[in-house]
Amino acid sequence: MDFGPQVLIDLREEELRWFDHWLGGLDTGILDEPPVRVFVMGANRWRTAEDWPIPGTTHVEHYFHSAGQANSSFGDGGLDRGRPGTEPPDRYVYDPADPVPTLGGSTCCGEDITPVPMGPRDQRAAGWRPDVLVYTGAPLAADLEVTGPIKVVLWAASTAPDTDFTAKLVDVWPDGRALSVTDGIVRARYRRGNGLADPITPGRVYEYTIDLIATSQVFKAGHRLRVDVASSNFPCFDRNPGNGAPAATATEADFVVAEQTIRHDADHPSYITLPVIPRSGPEPAEEAR
Repeated sequence: MDFGPQVLIDLREEELRWFDHWLGGLDTGILDEPPVRVFVMGANRWRTAEDWPIPGTTHVEHYFHSAGQANSSFGDGGLDRGRPGTEPPDRYVYDPADPVPTLGGSTCCGEDITPVPMGPRDQRAAGWRPDVLVYTGAPLAADLEVTGPIKVVLWAASTAPDTDFTAKLVDVWPDGRALSVTDGIVRARYRRGNGLADPITPGRVYEYTIDLIATSQVFKAGHRLRVDVASSNFPCFDRNPGNGAPAATATEADFVVAEQTIRHDADHPSYITLPVIPRSGPEPAEEAR
């Protein structure tokens, strides 16, 4: 992806200005600037703000839909702002011996260190798998800026004593490319977010919140929003062996194949929350330096 010349900044200069102010006692002017500065992909410009999330942000839920066959990009998964009614769940099988491969994203290291590519990458190869649920919206009638924190709320059950659920926000281009924007993962026994293990009961439906961290992206008119749901993103995240044991010590003999169920109905609405910047809101500021 080419985000234009404005994307380039001298990161070391920014770091030095920060440390010179706080550790060196120098007036670098850094506190005179807005505390938030974020690059808006798609618009390819910098935006500044006085707070985060950006004041005026509207948090909009987009709900998952299907007739029970959202498996792969060839399935019937949909995504829109209407709450689900009576809909059958989606199901897939997670096999720790055959995890969904990492394709881009915020990986740990540069490509000179790991074989995993970084950044926005085409997700079509992953979207062909039956163990990936794909929920895709209609083509956008107008540009949509999504800037801020993102989360997925998932109602799910597993036949395994422990498992993972992953979610990925994807930008589907008119030519068919499906480029990753941001992603996240939750481990079932740590679903409460307090760092304490709380084992699940196989077959029971739980509410999971998957933190997709944040992004800043303009989805262009004619593009489509898409959310991919799976149970692995390997090797960016270690694969869950499924038996509740630490992944670092598990062997393939310990692996538990899990049958996963994703609910999206009136009582269990699964959705993604997108931080939308109103079109009448402030335009991204041109980068001054």
